[in-house]
Amino acid sequence: MYELDEKKYLYLLFLVPILVLLFLYNQYWKRKKQREFGDLELVKKLSPEKSSFKNILKFSVLILALASLITALANPKIGTKTETVKREGIDVVFAVDLSKSMLCEDVAPSRMEKSKQVVSQIINQLAGDRIGIVAYAGSAFPVLPITTDYSVAKMFLQSMNTTMVSSQGTSLDEAIKLSSTYFDDDKQTNKLLILISDGEDHSEGANEAAEEANKLGLKIITIGIGTTKGGPIPLKVNGHVQSFKRDQNDEVVITKLNEESLKTIAKNTKGGYVNGNNTKEVLEYVKNALDNIEKTEFETQQFTDFNSQFQWFLGIAFGLLFLDVFFLERKTQWLKKLNLFNEKE
Repeated sequence: MYELDEKKYLYLLFLVPILVLLFLYNQYWKRKKQREFGDLELVKKLSPEKSSFKNILKFSVLILALASLITALANPKIGTKTETVKREGIDVVFAVDLSKSMLCEDVAPSRMEKSKQVVSQIINQLAGDRIGIVAYAGSAFPVLPITTDYSVAKMFLQSMNTTMVSSQGTSLDEAIKLSSTYFDDDKQTNKLLILISDGEDHSEGANEAAEEANKLGLKIITIGIGTTKGGPIPLKVNGHVQSFKRDQNDEVVITKLNEESLKTIAKNTKGGYVNGNNTKEVLEYVKNALDNIEKTEFETQQFTDFNSQFQWFLGIAFGLLFLDVFFLERKTQWLKKLNLFNEKE
């Protein structure tokens, strides 16, 4: 297992191909000027001790030294073992609505993107809690099982979109039922489901599912995304709006935030509802809710003893630079005798 401490420095590696191209152009320019000066073979005879290979060798050594220095700046680390550590927290599952109505842009930039922003910000303020992600529309499916790896969770979150669910609609009961299976009853950890939606439930039984979840000790916080005024659902091609979704009567569909259904679900599990259009208010509300939930100790596996390896690359870089000092541009006599690079006249 390895990781890079400062990944941003790897962008400097783009200098390598640029320098190679400049070097090749310089070689081409020199050859061109030599041809203008006179016959190439005669020019070579004027400087018989000058090695054409040494020039390439010196450049290659400098490029390798530069690459090693950049790698050293990134500070690669290697994890030598895993160990079991004890952490305190709760299990949190995020259920994210991926129905077409979440494409509505009554909140900027859209309900879908706003949902991702809210969930990402909530994850940023968690510490020690385990998290999972469920996606739903007309049906629900697991996106990420319970984990303590927040970076992976945010990566999966950003990849979510409305095309991931083939059956359209909004089935809140399916989301609640699936989320309930994420929690391990043997662990006895406190459970929290954070359900993000515009509340347009096209199924029946969401309240019954919430009551069943309550019996399992699952508390639900619902976050409403959208406005009560609502807006149309844009249909885009290559990022440009081509038209808006229409119903069977060819009327433009207006989707609105249904806060009442979300409040009822939260109430049935002794949870709470918060409007998600103001991210700061959501974060404060969720933080207060988490502070009032008792933390449970659990075990998790993680890599430890990540040792920095930058010194090896730094040593290689300085070694190559030191070696470069001894690479003179004239021919080496013993290599000249071997004629490895066809440098004999």
